[in-house]
Amino acid sequence: MHKGAILDKVNGYSILDCNVCGFAHIDPIPTDAELDKIYSNEYYSEEKPDFIDNALEDKEWWRVVFDSRYDQFETGLLKERRELLDIGCGPGLFLERGMERGWNVLGIEPSLQAAAYAKGLGVDVVTSVLDSELAARLIKEGRLFDAIHISEVLEHVADPALLLTLALTLLKPGGVICAVVPNDYSPVQRVLSDRLRFAPYWLAPPYHINYFNFNSFSALLERAGFNIIKKSTTFPIDLFLLMGENYVGNDKLGRICHAKRKRLEILLETPELKKFKDELYSLMATHSIGREMVIYGRK
Repeated sequence: MHKGAILDKVNGYSILDCNVCGFAHIDPIPTDAELDKIYSNEYYSEEKPDFIDNALEDKEWWRVVFDSRYDQFETGLLKERRELLDIGCGPGLFLERGMERGWNVLGIEPSLQAAAYAKGLGVDVVTSVLDSELAARLIKEGRLFDAIHISEVLEHVADPALLLTLALTLLKPGGVICAVVPNDYSPVQRVLSDRLRFAPYWLAPPYHINYFNFNSFSALLERAGFNIIKKSTTFPIDLFLLMGENYVGNDKLGRICHAKRKRLEILLETPELKKFKDELYSLMATHSIGREMVIYGRK
């Protein structure tokens, strides 16, 4: 039974700072049948209908984001170790970039629309969730991986601990995972809430079930069996809110702020600024700043 303090209530759900799980999550948690309905059909057609179009518009920026993750994988792995699994691969753009860099890739994606798009890129995708049955099948087929990418997935699942445990079984000894989730109830969000009276705009039940911070997310990865090797973050776009650019509920302004963020991050990846950017984002992570947490672990 889940127990803990209630942080917020929204859309009929309580946000429970769960002592049992070690991280915050909604209560009640959706059933497997409810989640299957959401993520096989509804998510990309109803909740995120512009996701693929926006991702294509942002492709130059996404390439910069993806390359930083592949650079980290390649720094920690021998050159012949280039087997990668992307859990929740969406439309397959991360895997497409991996193939361009010489990786052998496999995606797992429950959304029919997103998986179809990824397959159209020539990406090998299993249209499913990663469960015990699929993990056992991949192991039986000898499909083990040098690197696993699981980006903005663990906030959506009923049992993130189980998913990470399954991921560990699919990783070869010495393999590396890159796990990315939103950084919620962050210091910036607390200032927005406490000082500027913003409602908790980062809450999105039932789509976002789980809410992590750097401590709870790192602990979750370690309990699953990963050794943390690096903590980083993504650009703290909510700083725009501190500057008076209230994009909450305003998609047009949100895209304008995002365009500024894209321009900055693309330029920060130039050779003259790349080391500064890497150190800056690592420093932000130590202060729990950044919209998403990017944590690397090794088996």
